Amino acid sequence: MKRTGKSITKSNIVENFNKNIKRFIIMLQFLTTIPIPVRIDADERDLGEGLVFAVPIGLLIGEILAVSQKVFALFLPPLVTAILLNIVYIRLTGGLHLDGLGDTFDGVLSYRSRERMLEIMRDSRVGSNAVLALMCILSLNTALYYEAGDFIAKMLVLMPVAGRMGMVIGAGISSYARSEGGLGKASMDFCNNKEIIVGLTMYIIIFACFRNLQFAAAGLAACIFSIAAAKFFGKKLDGLTGDVLGALCEMTQTCFMLTAFAFRSLGF
Repeated sequence: MKRTGKSITKSNIVENFNKNIKRFIIMLQFLTTIPIPVRIDADERDLGEGLVFAVPIGLLIGEILAVSQKVFALFLPPLVTAILLNIVYIRLTGGLHLDGLGDTFDGVLSYRSRERMLEIMRDSRVGSNAVLALMCILSLNTALYYEAGDFIAKMLVLMPVAGRMGMVIGAGISSYARSEGGLGKASMDFCNNKEIIVGLTMYIIIFACFRNLQFAAAGLAACIFSIAAAKFFGKKLDGLTGDVLGALCEMTQTCFMLTAFAFRSLGF
């Protein structure tokens, strides 16, 4: 009997390990353009519960950005480097979250009925509010990269981690806004308190490794911001969509950088 019990335990460990590796790869393929030549069958539970792996994927994106910044800075002036970092980020993510940001602001800032807002967000055409939102976020990010100085490497590593933690929080505390299905439905249906707790655990560990009070405080502020933003959009739309999760990602990581600057100015 003891031997059987051990066999079952080992089997469960292997099964859970394989399941998590599968979900990590699925999220890596979905959230980045990093070429992973593997075809994996995924169901809605994999997509929803697997969203927790957005946090370490954010760390991977951040490391690539930090390395890119080091390389660019060897040959190019700071402003050009800052602009190129935006391009690298867009290339790495396929502009997925920026697209969500634009669609979200096109809908919410139309000040129409909830149903009309959701229709506008689903429309593939780009409106003036989307253009303005994208111009603002990209210009602000460029300025923050340019002014970061000696802590730019750490900021670049942690910024995408904060943004993707915002996605996990938003999905975990919200319901899906549309009556019909969509890319974000699985996230809202299957990303719950467990995923938030696991995501926050990884988030805290990553930030603790840097041993920097400014970034730790900014990381906390980013989480609080993501909760407030998710509640705001949830009230407007009676739930969230995949586009709003993308908007949360972009807004939360910019919030993280802004608060990091603010805490540095305050002498943290």
